[in-house]
Amino acid sequence: MIELIFVIVIIGILAAVAIPKLAATRDDATDAKVKANVATCLSDVVAAYTSQGTAPSAVTSDACNSKDATGTALSHTASGDVATVSGALTDGTTYSLSATYKGSHVSL
Repeated sequence: MIELIFVIVIIGILAAVAIPKLAATRDDATDAKVKANVATCLSDVVAAYTSQGTAPSAVTSDACNSKDATGTALSHTASGDVATVSGALTDGTTYSLSATYKGSHVSL
């Protein structure tokens, strides 16, 4: 009977350690997805600029229409020669990427 109590205590300790790690892993996966969608959306904005010759007012790709970690749509803006895409991460910080248009060249 004492052995069974020890096994239950050990399983409880292992669960107490593993459950917070699982939550952190889920947050890391969400952040990775937001970062990938921001990069893909910026690539879509650059492709739209390349095909149209001007900064697009709206891009309707899956990546640009995706949600960030807070459930809000990604923000993509074009101002002058600069396009910026951003989204919130699970810790509340904002992840942003920008591209600058220079004639026929685009720099990230």
